[in-house]
Amino acid sequence: MHHAVLPESDGVRRIGGTHHMVNASSPASTPASAGGLALSTPERRWRTRDIIVAAVIGVAFGVVFWAWGLAWPAFEPLNGIFPVARDLLYAVWLVPAVLAPLIVRKPGAALFAEMVAAGVSALIGSQWGVDTLLSGFVQGAAAEIVFAFAFYRSYGFPVLALAAVASAAAAWIHDWAIYFTTVSLEIQLARGIVMAISAIVIVAGGSLLLERSLRRAGVLEGFPG
Repeated sequence: MHHAVLPESDGVRRIGGTHHMVNASSPASTPASAGGLALSTPERRWRTRDIIVAAVIGVAFGVVFWAWGLAWPAFEPLNGIFPVARDLLYAVWLVPAVLAPLIVRKPGAALFAEMVAAGVSALIGSQWGVDTLLSGFVQGAAAEIVFAFAFYRSYGFPVLALAAVASAAAAWIHDWAIYFTTVSLEIQLARGIVMAISAIVIVAGGSLLLERSLRRAGVLEGFPG
């Protein structure tokens, strides 16, 4: 028997007077890309586990920041080898701004983790006081901008390196404006280059190694990888 197909509305197809539900999420009703596959978009809503993991990273590195600040004067002799050699170790203060986004992959993770770390460090007793929070903000925000330009989709080494260098550049400008206003331009430029190298190696490379180690240990079950 021939069944007349009547116009559809609200996901209901009427055939021969009988209502048939059409799945709105089926391939026939879902916009597709040129290859017939729907484009995937990253899940941007924060889950409870995302907040917890990013906060744990921030708290853990807040303690590291505090300890690194205490140890920082002990590295001063390195500058006897090269005037800014100590800054090869600077990037330890930037790790949360890349490690947290690499793991949770949500907008705001870089800024959130870096601010938590800065806040914990300041509460414990950072020698730089309230400025620790400003440092955390500019370092986290700079990395966040890079991840935003990548649409929070790409977390390969090139993007991580760019985010790390951006964070280092923000720290470099902040330090220049507040602590090193009388330092010569040549030393400032050398310091910026050394900080960028430190960021690529310690922050980008180190974050990848930490993330892979945690994943192999089964700590990151339920997180994209």
